[in-house]
Amino acid sequence: MSRRRTALGLLAAGLAGCQYLSVGPVYHRPPVEVPADFKEARGWKLAEPADTQPRGPWWSVYGDPDLDALERQVEVSNQNVRVTLERYNQSLALLGVARSGFFPTITGDAASTRSQNSFSVGSGGATASSAASSKGTVTQDRVSATLNWEIDVWGRIRRTVEANRETAQAGAADLAAMLLSEQATLAQSYFQLRITDLNLALLERSLDAYQRALEVTQNRYQAGVAQRSDVTQAQTQLQNARAQWLDLGITRATLEHAIAVLIGKPPAALDLARKEQIAELPPVPSALPSQLLERRPDIAGAERRTAAANANIGVARAAWFPTLGLTGTVGYAQNSFTHLFQLPNRFWSLGPDLAMTLLDFGARHYQVKAAQAVYEQNVATYRQTVLSAFQDVEDNLVTLRVLHEEILAERAAADAAAETLAIVENQYKAGTVDYLNVVSAQNASLTAERSYLDIRSRSLTASVGLIKALGGGWDENLKLP
Repeated sequence: MSRRRTALGLLAAGLAGCQYLSVGPVYHRPPVEVPADFKEARGWKLAEPADTQPRGPWWSVYGDPDLDALERQVEVSNQNVRVTLERYNQSLALLGVARSGFFPTITGDAASTRSQNSFSVGSGGATASSAASSKGTVTQDRVSATLNWEIDVWGRIRRTVEANRETAQAGAADLAAMLLSEQATLAQSYFQLRITDLNLALLERSLDAYQRALEVTQNRYQAGVAQRSDVTQAQTQLQNARAQWLDLGITRATLEHAIAVLIGKPPAALDLARKEQIAELPPVPSALPSQLLERRPDIAGAERRTAAANANIGVARAAWFPTLGLTGTVGYAQNSFTHLFQLPNRFWSLGPDLAMTLLDFGARHYQVKAAQAVYEQNVATYRQTVLSAFQDVEDNLVTLRVLHEEILAERAAADAAAETLAIVENQYKAGTVDYLNVVSAQNASLTAERSYLDIRSRSLTASVGLIKALGGGWDENLKLP
């Protein structure tokens, strides 16, 4: 007994004093080639990831209270966000499961068994006389508790916890990415709906103008100063405009339905009143610091999955080493529960357990190879995510720059077309031109106005896209919100 206690004491002291190992590679963030500057905006500089920084209500830069009210419902009611939230909660629960591996597992057992021996075995073997004397039923009642504790000598448990911790952080980044994506989609859908409202108003004004033009043409035809073809051309122009107006009703309804789903409501539950005004584009800073791009949650998620894959290499390598555990059992056993819990009925056992796989025909080798391949996949995914992020920023920057010039040009074209239409209408009333000139001028004016609205819609879409590409906006001082 004294030797056993001495051995257990030495084991405990050794475990308390040893420096545990953690097999597997030490993680370093994979290097990524980054440009010195954005091609479309100067001011890039390297910095640390800041995806956990709060983004705030980035949509407030557009100054639209209706948009603000809708956006605040996304985080609460959007079902895609809810799914991602529960995935994150699942990853937190799995992290808790992994951390429980640091502690011993204690199980309890209570049993009552009855058995009968048909013969007994003595020093000379079984005999008929001894068998007859030993026949009978034996009852044994037993209550025990067993402790199993894996000593994490090689860091298998710690690597498992590390992998689950990084996976949970990636889940948090996924949640932020999904929220940002749904908010951006809502903003873009909302602006398209408001542009549709402006197009509807434009077509309604055009319908009124075309109706008046038709009446003038009919009067001139009845007076004998216009041809029948002038009347039919005016009718054609009017009906074409009406068809465009009706078609926009489909566009508006589907956009409204999409917005309803984004805020977690059935389409029939949302009714957005028409509004003939649209937000102005927020100014884009001429210099964009790297902190903005580094807040992108998809980049953070990809990097943390890479760290988790690196930790899983350590888990796979730990399988090459023996598992050291501590097992103990204590309990009471007797032929009756009546006096079970008495000192003479107690039993116990305690001792270390060392186990190791001796032959697996290469299974562990290939498990390590598979873990390394998964790590390299995640490295490539991380680098591709960073490259795609640069592309997103550059694409939206150049789109906004070019569309700004297009807006100025198209506005000038629309104003010129409106002036031309007014001149041609007066000329037609004076009888100096035929009605085909009026139709052509009407078409040109309506097309120019609709093109202008289309460019404004594309600009707002690109503006939201830039905010999303930068991880959630900026403020006027180029600081993180």
